[in-house]
Amino acid sequence: MATELTRKLDPQPVTLTGKVVRLEPLDLEHVPDLYDAGADDQIWRYLPRPGFTGLEDAEAWVRQCLTEVSRGGRLAFAVVDLASGKAIGSTSYLDIDRPNRALEIGWTWYGTAWQRTGVNTECKYLLMSHAFEDHSARRVCLKTDSRNERSRRAILRLGAVEEGTWRNHRIAWDGMDRHSVFYSVIDSEWPDVKRRLEDLMRR
Repeated sequence: MATELTRKLDPQPVTLTGKVVRLEPLDLEHVPDLYDAGADDQIWRYLPRPGFTGLEDAEAWVRQCLTEVSRGGRLAFAVVDLASGKAIGSTSYLDIDRPNRALEIGWTWYGTAWQRTGVNTECKYLLMSHAFEDHSARRVCLKTDSRNERSRRAILRLGAVEEGTWRNHRIAWDGMDRHSVFYSVIDSEWPDVKRRLEDLMRR
C-alpha cells in the first residue's frame, strides 16, 4: 500500500510517435500549420473559443496554451501528420491531478481533412498508453459538449464509460449553455480498452 500511495503521475513534455501521427510539444513554430488546419469554422463549433481570425490570433492561442503548460496544469501537443510533416491539429493533457494520478485528455481538434480518419484513434491510443503505462494513471477523463453527437459517439467507440452530464457547466463562446458529458477510462479497464483501440487501428 505504501508503494501505491507514493507513486506519482507527473507527465512532462514528450514526443509520442505512432504510424500515422506524431504528438510533439506545442510550440510557436506550429502556428502557421495550425492556422491553415483550423480554417474551417465548423471545427470550432463546440470548442471553448471561435476559430482563428488570423495568424496573430493563432499565435495568441498557442501562447495561452504555453502559459497554462508553464503553470503545470496542462501538457499541450501539436498533432503532426507523418506523411506531410505538417501540424494538423492539437490535443492536450488537462487538469493534471498528480497526487490522485488522474488527468483529462481534451482541447482536441483536427483539420477537416483528418476527421473521420485513423488520426483520433491513434492520438487517444498514444496519450492513454503514455498516461497509464508510463505514469501509472488511475483515471483518464474525456468530456464533450452534449450537443456534439459526433464526439460523443467517437468517445464511446474508444471504449470509455459515460459517467454523466454537468448541466450548465459553461457558457459557450456562442452564448449557449454548455452541458458537458463526462467519460472516463480507469486503470483496471485500460487493458481491454487498449486491445479495442489496437483492433480499431488495424482496420
